Amino acid sequence: MSQPFSGRRAAAALVTAALLLPLSACGGNDDSKKDAGSEKSGSAVPKADLTVLAASSLTDVFKKAGAVYEKEHPGTKVNFSFAGSQELAAQVKEGAPADAVVTADTKTMDGMKVDVGTPTVIAKNRLVIATGEGNPKKIGNIEDLADSKLKVVLAASEVPVGRYGKQVLDAQKLKVKPVSQEPNVRAVLSKVELGEADAGLVYKTDAATAPKKVDAVDIPDAQNAVASYPAATLKASQHQAAAAAFVKWLSTPEAQKILQQAGFQKP
Repeated sequence: MSQPFSGRRAAAALVTAALLLPLSACGGNDDSKKDAGSEKSGSAVPKADLTVLAASSLTDVFKKAGAVYEKEHPGTKVNFSFAGSQELAAQVKEGAPADAVVTADTKTMDGMKVDVGTPTVIAKNRLVIATGEGNPKKIGNIEDLADSKLKVVLAASEVPVGRYGKQVLDAQKLKVKPVSQEPNVRAVLSKVELGEADAGLVYKTDAATAPKKVDAVDIPDAQNAVASYPAATLKASQHQAAAAAFVKWLSTPEAQKILQQAGFQKP
């Protein structure tokens, strides 16, 4: 004899409830596992406090880029440590706690190949002659820097911008005796800003950060040097996935727009 309709409906409800219980429990476990293992699975950018070692010439643009990245990735904090590329390399080799590094030349990055992942060039740059505001010494070209009456400041030869500057001067067979050799490009710019030097070789982007204090005299492409900026994660990083995500983001259209607005060239 068949069950009344109300009885069949009650039985069906009990069966459905019994089936849903294990499914619900299973779903809850999956969510908690996903949250706990997101860094391993790579399904989402994990939250982390990142330390990025970056070349001095990236100071202003990376502060802006970092703020944008943090806004897009809630829970992630990007802390920058800026210095000359040679100083960054020394820090890496000494085991400084960091997650990624961005230098102003490929030579310095190549020297850290045992400590970093595969580098990616994220931008390029060129040199200009920085002079005092209004260019009081009327410097018009790279040849003028050889004038012994001028106080010229350069970066030290072990610094990328120093090597690029030497390359430019040597190619034109110019002998320039600098009044000082600085540890990074920002130090060169500062000397010119303060009036302690008449001119200095800096990156175009650095001169652009002080438009009211210095003028920039362009150097023709045929006489200039191209600086490349490679970025890489550090193998010793405790936040590999988060560091890799940030380095990858530097090549995205959004990050590239920020870099190019600051005067950097496409990679």
